[in-house]
Amino acid sequence: MSVTIILIIITVAVSLYAWQNDSLMHKWIFQPYAVQRDNSWYRFITSGFLHADFTHLFFNMFTFFFFGGAVEQTFEMLFGPTTGILLYLLVYLGGIIVSDIPTFIKHRNDPPYRALGASGGVAAVVFSSILFYPTQDICLYAILCIPGFILGVLYVVYSYYQGKKMGDNINHDAHLYGAIYGFVLSLILVPQAFPNFVSQIADWRMF
Repeated sequence: MSVTIILIIITVAVSLYAWQNDSLMHKWIFQPYAVQRDNSWYRFITSGFLHADFTHLFFNMFTFFFFGGAVEQTFEMLFGPTTGILLYLLVYLGGIIVSDIPTFIKHRNDPPYRALGASGGVAAVVFSSILFYPTQDICLYAILCIPGFILGVLYVVYSYYQGKKMGDNINHDAHLYGAIYGFVLSLILVPQAFPNFVSQIADWRMF
């Protein structure tokens, strides 16, 4: 069983359990004010295994499943099974943690603020995939298919401006910084991927 599948199973199980257990949800959710007050730094990672509802859980885990397998296999192929899996976990779990740092800084004195979800880690994996396979189509709702490198640019621009507006209940900052983290870390780990990234885009044709 792949690490991606194991992480999905754990995330689904924890989210389902937390929906029935308010104390766990309260203890594990990302609340910057509580992190600062109680030194509950573990929330940076535990909040990534919680989700608000079935829709939130489904879309995160579906996206993770779609991209995670390819990225996991790529790291295993490049670094071997053990090191490859550890580096893959660094991308995913590190994405969950790092993507929440700007949120912590912004909301550490805001007691009501809370956030949850694996979006930062999922975005990190998606953008790692875009580095390795930039011209592979990413399909939105199985209808609109766009090459990864184009969708990546649109995603970053959208997340940046939505994060500035703060007009909804979505933590767009986590999406943005998770995406940047995943791309940059993968580039640091696999520097030879960049020439290949440029070459694939240069050779890409729309038709």
